[in-house]
Amino acid sequence: MFTQFFLELRQAHIPVSLREYLTLIEAVKTGLADFQFEHFYYLSRSTLVKDERHLDKFDRVFAHCFKGIETPSEESAEIPEEWLKKLAELLLTDEEKAQIEAMGGLEKLMETLRQRLAEQKGRHQGGSKWIGTAGTSPYGAYGYNPEGVRIGQDGNRNNRAVKVWDRRDFRNLDDQVELGTRNIKLALRRLRRFAREGAAEELDLPDTIAATARNAGYLDLKFVPERHNTVKVLLLLDVGGSMFPHVRVCEELFSAARSEFKHLEFFYFHNCVYEGVWKDNRRRNTERMATFDLLHTFPADYKLIFVGDASMSPYEITAPGGSVEHWNEESGHVWLSRLLGTYEHAVWFNPVPEHFWPYTASIEMVRRVFGWRMYPLTLDGLDRGIRELGR
Repeated sequence: MFTQFFLELRQAHIPVSLREYLTLIEAVKTGLADFQFEHFYYLSRSTLVKDERHLDKFDRVFAHCFKGIETPSEESAEIPEEWLKKLAELLLTDEEKAQIEAMGGLEKLMETLRQRLAEQKGRHQGGSKWIGTAGTSPYGAYGYNPEGVRIGQDGNRNNRAVKVWDRRDFRNLDDQVELGTRNIKLALRRLRRFAREGAAEELDLPDTIAATARNAGYLDLKFVPERHNTVKVLLLLDVGGSMFPHVRVCEELFSAARSEFKHLEFFYFHNCVYEGVWKDNRRRNTERMATFDLLHTFPADYKLIFVGDASMSPYEITAPGGSVEHWNEESGHVWLSRLLGTYEHAVWFNPVPEHFWPYTASIEMVRRVFGWRMYPLTLDGLDRGIRELGR
């Protein structure tokens, strides 16, 4: 069984090594799983999964390999009564407690539930007594009762359940979900490069020990410059128009980038870069930086990152005067080519799901200009883009 589990994990493209598998077997033999099915699940997950993007795949393989296996127990349908009692003391308001008393108290509620679980032999829909759906029984789902126990319902409807008893589901975590600030930070760290810069302020412990030993035991302190992240990033963000639905994920990316990179410069543009960019959207018409000045201010060792949906009229890329806001003397294609000619390491991150890209002409045009270095704003897309920048 364990061998099949290992093989199916590999077939699901989860990078599990033979050494990790043997470690799991050894841990099980020593009793770390404590003969509990849930304990074995967490033990195997912590031993075999090294990246959170594989958790969903692991759960599916685990469920398939160990389907039907449960931890033996003396009572087959025991309600977690102690759990409910303790939570009731912490979570229920005085009004909710008074409503429960209308049925005789939580003990009466749970006792009746146990009796009906024992009496009921099959599925029930409608009615006021049995555990089922779409009725007025205090037990079940998708019905109504002044107070009751919700079982097996996806979310609440009337907000009248005094407690919820349901299975535990695991949240899907894979490489296609949209990013959160924490995940963005983890991905951006691939780009960081550290070097020792500045004055000697940090204690070099190995050298201090060696120097002290050479000095017949007299303390000889040695210092080295602190290590700093030397990567420099130029971030250009599309704002307004079709980017409004993507404001949240762009804010998260911006926040993560500011915390991860000491040398970060950012500017805004709309749809496509032309002769000017800006720092403050409220002063975009009065305080601009010429794109030529940007090219001559920030040297070629900066990593260039565009963030935008690239969704616009094709004329904004191909034709002079194609901009929706002003008359541009040169096309967007010309300006993008100038930027890419200066900054060798450049990528474009697009918040639009990748499978929609072929249906928008401007997205395909921008992809060609960037040499197909456009990536979606997902964990996998950001990971691929950062790897491209790090080459």
